[in-house]
Amino acid sequence: MSLHSTAANLVTLAEGSEHGGNHSSLSPYVTGVGAFIALLLLLWITTRFNRDR
Repeated sequence: MSLHSTAANLVTLAEGSEHGGNHSSLSPYVTGVGAFIALLLLLWITTRFNRDR
């Protein structure tokens, strides 16, 4: 496959065939808040392991 045909296939896949690629149950706010909470959890875990003893 050439780079151009691969890129064209990825664009077609990302657009979706019928619904424009967006799923009705995926709210951007819920996704954003979930990612934010996950990052805060990872930050908290990292700071627990990096305490000076």
